[in-house]
Amino acid sequence: MLTTANKHPADDVTSTPAPGESLCGLSEAEARARILAEGPNELPRSGRRTPLKIVVEVVREPMLALLLGSGAVYLLLGDLREALVLLCFATLSVAITVVQEARTERVLDALRDLTSPRALVVRDGERRRIAGREVVRGDIVMLGEGDRAPADLTLIQAGDLQVDESLLTGESVPVRKIAAMSGDRTIKHRPGGDDVPAVFSGSLVVRGSGIGEVTATGLRTAIGAIGQSLSTLEIEAPRLQMQTRRVVRLFAVVGAAVSVLAVLLHGWLRGEWLDGILAGIALGMSMLPEEFPMVLTIFMAMGAWRISKARVLTRRATAIETLGSATVLCTDKTGTLTRNQMAIAELRTPDGGVYSPLEFSDGLPEAIRDLVELGALASAEIPFDPMEKAFHDLADRSLHRPAIGRQLLRSYRLRPELLAMSNAWRLAAGDDDCLIAAKGSPEAIIGLCGLPKDQASAIRRSADAMATEGLRVLGVARAGHPVNNLPDHQTAFAFEFVGLVGLADPLRAGVREAVASCRSAGIRVVMITGDYPATATAIASEAGLDTTGVVTGEELKEMDEADLSATAKTTTVFARIMPDQKLAIVRALKATGEIVAMTGDGVNDAPSLKAADIGVAMGGRGTDVAREASSIVLLDDDFGSIVATIRLGRRIYDNLRKAMSFISAVHVPIAGLALMPLLFGLPILLGPLHIAFLEMVIDPVCSLVFEAESEEDDIMDRPPRDPQETLFTRPLMAWSLAQGLLALAVVAAVYLLSLYAGIPEGEVRGLTFFALIVAIVGLVLVNRTYSASPISALLRPNRALVVVIAVDALVLGLVLLYQPATALFQFGQPRLSHLAVALAAGLCMVGLLEFLKYRSRGMLRT
Repeated sequence: MLTTANKHPADDVTSTPAPGESLCGLSEAEARARILAEGPNELPRSGRRTPLKIVVEVVREPMLALLLGSGAVYLLLGDLREALVLLCFATLSVAITVVQEARTERVLDALRDLTSPRALVVRDGERRRIAGREVVRGDIVMLGEGDRAPADLTLIQAGDLQVDESLLTGESVPVRKIAAMSGDRTIKHRPGGDDVPAVFSGSLVVRGSGIGEVTATGLRTAIGAIGQSLSTLEIEAPRLQMQTRRVVRLFAVVGAAVSVLAVLLHGWLRGEWLDGILAGIALGMSMLPEEFPMVLTIFMAMGAWRISKARVLTRRATAIETLGSATVLCTDKTGTLTRNQMAIAELRTPDGGVYSPLEFSDGLPEAIRDLVELGALASAEIPFDPMEKAFHDLADRSLHRPAIGRQLLRSYRLRPELLAMSNAWRLAAGDDDCLIAAKGSPEAIIGLCGLPKDQASAIRRSADAMATEGLRVLGVARAGHPVNNLPDHQTAFAFEFVGLVGLADPLRAGVREAVASCRSAGIRVVMITGDYPATATAIASEAGLDTTGVVTGEELKEMDEADLSATAKTTTVFARIMPDQKLAIVRALKATGEIVAMTGDGVNDAPSLKAADIGVAMGGRGTDVAREASSIVLLDDDFGSIVATIRLGRRIYDNLRKAMSFISAVHVPIAGLALMPLLFGLPILLGPLHIAFLEMVIDPVCSLVFEAESEEDDIMDRPPRDPQETLFTRPLMAWSLAQGLLALAVVAAVYLLSLYAGIPEGEVRGLTFFALIVAIVGLVLVNRTYSASPISALLRPNRALVVVIAVDALVLGLVLLYQPATALFQFGQPRLSHLAVALAAGLCMVGLLEFLKYRSRGMLRT
């Protein structure tokens, strides 16, 4: 038996150069000069945000400026303690953001390092294995089975060379390669199709061997051209982020104007300019909903953590929410819906029998056992070709025949003039005759067998029927011959036709269920593939997609923008599509108002991944370019994880609306309590420290309740929300205002009645703060759900609610009872009876709000 131990497949390539060709390769000096002049053979990494850049971005936020400004005023007043507390709040905000962003970048770096192909090159006349990034133009590269091409090559020699170019073309079937003729050296070749005398960077050798001269490296390769086009595509800012920024900016302008007016009035009427500045800053902070971006960050970070447990990496956390609102999911076929791993799907015998291996779990029937075994014997002993792997897998699972004593005597390779290959086997030691197993295209096998016209026509009809089902069809034949007299060509054998084998790239497990879930959620799934229409139709039908009206790339070429937009709105399957056409389809869908998610793993998918609203890359076999262009990376390449991400995205959006409603409502009593003393000449109630404590600690902590809230029962049965719908709808803001005004009325009543009762100012401040916290917790309970009753909402499990209530109680106890804290906040210790009255007022507020929510449930339901 032949052995390949400790031997690289490229070593089998003959070293005899073509006429006038030298295989001495470059010298090390020439290689160093070229790498200095042209750069290393790698794609440049996209600009990443350094910790310093992140810090600069955070410092620009209005709330941080107000915190730093108030800290500076406290320093001027000589109050070092309050200044340091405010600066701690500011530092904490910056640190959380930097840590989150840096962690994501580190994970991406680890993913990028998963693929770093090495190359066997000829330098100074000797073969050397070097890092892929060190390959330069003009290098002679040796290719063997299992190698990944490190750069674009023009082939000098090729021995039965077949290459998987699915990363570039999307087609799972390997293509044949031939050596270049002298006139081919200056022709610019493109990936795809058989008998192209070039191998492209990132392609995988699945059969044979070859020698090529490097013609392009780095950005100048076919992969690099696609990667370079990505730099011209701008990533749109997430809609929620833009909406929250606009709201914060609007409130910042209004708050700044009111704050300046308050400072002028306070300084002019009371003559206390520094205190007036503090009061103005407090009022500005109370009116600035800085929690919006903070809570948005928390929700997305927590969402990224939750989805990471399903092995999904979120490059841009806000993309999870956007995926939850997706209306169209565009998916590649190869490696995304399918496994990019061929399997035998159908077998046909000469008597007309049709068999599927999936029907026989206990072993194959005798009628097709020889057909399967001969297909495996006609393949390489250690296969790289995915079709040959399929033959071996089925034979190993179904036949269980020992290979003891079996010896491969000779192999007849596939040639361009005869698309068939044969192996001559001695089945047992001492046999005088050998078995010849052949497989190849049906036409080639028919020719080898010398079949009569009527039988050949019947076989062709069967092969055509299998091809229309999207199968890759091969014929199998056998012959016998004496061991000692093997001919030089396989055409000399007297072959007998054994049958046809249909191979397919099978669906991934769970794809059909995932597609059905998308359909029930109102999400249209569109397949965009470079494969043939018949194959695309077969896979789409198996996945549960609508296969009426398949559109090809040739048809797209004839369409203008209007026709393309109309076609994209109704077509489910696009076949024979080029990378630039994928990008055009995504843009056409976006132009019609769709929220587009695009999945893919190859370089050919990268531009459309980046142009889509959400790019979802496969992390296991996906390329660096695809991962860099995407928003979400599926580490386990499981298409079903997309459905989990969609579910989570919808849950995040629902809960985010509840959180934003809560925050908007909370700002009404906070701003009212900050403004009331200035308008009516009452003692200042809330300073910058109190408001910073509420908006940087209490409010975000309470918002964690909404982040942990479970999804509504109908979350995957409702259609996607209107892409143009804003987070801050009028009904939602009206409801928030109503809640806030009622909370303000309750807390202001406690404040005014306490002053009227003659309670000391410190106790009044502490009691009012207690009433405000009770009102905030009450608003949390009211906003947990808009569809369930109060009783069922309380019974719904939410550990975060219990933790938050416990934390709020602990914090209240600390600031009201612990002397250093009460001194810092300028609180007195309220009486227990007064606290009970404030608590009762808060419970009455919750009851009234639940009644109002019940009356307006249809308007508020998410």
